[in-house]
Amino acid sequence: MLAMTINASPTPYAHAGPIGFIGIGNMGFAMMARLLSQAWPVFAHDIEPMRVKQAAALGANHCASPADMALKCRISFIVVVDAQQVHSVLSGPLGLFSQSQPGDVVFLCPTLGPLDVEMAADAAKAKGVFLIDCPMSGGPVRAREGQMSLMLAGDSDVLIKNEALLNAITTHRFVIGQKPGDAAKTKLANNLLAAINLAGASEVLAMAQAWGLNAQTTLNVMQASSGQSWIGHDRMERALQNDFEPRAHTSLLAKDTRLALEACAHLKVSVPALGQVASQQFAKACEMGFLNHDDASLFLMAGGQPIKP
Repeated sequence: MLAMTINASPTPYAHAGPIGFIGIGNMGFAMMARLLSQAWPVFAHDIEPMRVKQAAALGANHCASPADMALKCRISFIVVVDAQQVHSVLSGPLGLFSQSQPGDVVFLCPTLGPLDVEMAADAAKAKGVFLIDCPMSGGPVRAREGQMSLMLAGDSDVLIKNEALLNAITTHRFVIGQKPGDAAKTKLANNLLAAINLAGASEVLAMAQAWGLNAQTTLNVMQASSGQSWIGHDRMERALQNDFEPRAHTSLLAKDTRLALEACAHLKVSVPALGQVASQQFAKACEMGFLNHDDASLFLMAGGQPIKP
């Protein structure tokens, strides 16, 4: 099925019940804040007490566990990091499924391998729960503004029924199909290209700097010319300003590129050569100590130097 783009302006709606968020890190918090700004009732759960306190300051209610969330919310967004965390919050002893009701809806937002999504969907189906494969892209600023990209794969009736909620979260939605796992494949394809672009931009800008060129001017030329990429420009602007405060940790694209290559092996398709190189670069950056830095740190790994202290 061809992907379908939905662009809709968010407007206030009458809400049938509260929306749950399990995982309120950078992206989960931004999505939650977006809904709260439009008067949607929200419950939130996170293992970090400071995040819970910050959410409460915005008006979110607190749930002590994913199981507690299932008692209060019929619709939940899972915005954790990886497959292990997904399994814990869904199927662990205090997981969402331990108290879920038939007909509940779970939007699964982390970047995962398609096989992991399929397994989560099977576990949901056994409980009578609808799982929507729902990876996101664009970063917390765009998520807070309702401008992030959201890829969706799952039951079409569920998507239609929850259109008001999805409209409130973002104006950029792509319905990939009805099979959970297909949105995950789409996200991995996007992130592999993002990693290739970022690794390339980092190396080339560091090279231009070593040639004696003004790095900012060179980046401006790239942005206006054929070398432009959104992630390259976004990250290199920060790198030149010596701003490595993590918006997207280097570890995330290291994980996502690895998952993309693993998906190729699982699906028995050729592995993109540049994708392999990019994955190696991100793994190397993590080994060099940039694991928890912003992924703009690839510029430092390439030998680049910020132009402002």
